[in-house]
Amino acid sequence: MLGLLLIYFIGKRFYDLATEYNQKKWLYAILSVVVYYVTALVLGFVLGILDTLFDWGIDWDNSFGWSLLGIPAGLLAVWGFYTILETKWKKSVVIVKDEIQDIGKKVEED
Repeated sequence: MLGLLLIYFIGKRFYDLATEYNQKKWLYAILSVVVYYVTALVLGFVLGILDTLFDWGIDWDNSFGWSLLGIPAGLLAVWGFYTILETKWKKSVVIVKDEIQDIGKKVEED
């Protein structure tokens, strides 16, 4: 149940961000969820390799513990992705000037 709530709120936040900057809404909502799960998967692979190399004796049967370990890693990756997208889109915002109000006025020359 916690996983479904996380997916919903992560996707919704990216959907709202994409709407705010006129980007593809569903693409970034789905991509954010993919980033969350891929980060948890990569964390599992890295810990598996480190356990093999250094013989840490990790209990791989504890699936609840692995789920809890993947949550902060996934949220950290999603937060980084969100920050990157937000700063990129803030730089590329085009401000539209309403020039209809200026029709018929003299053009000021510098």
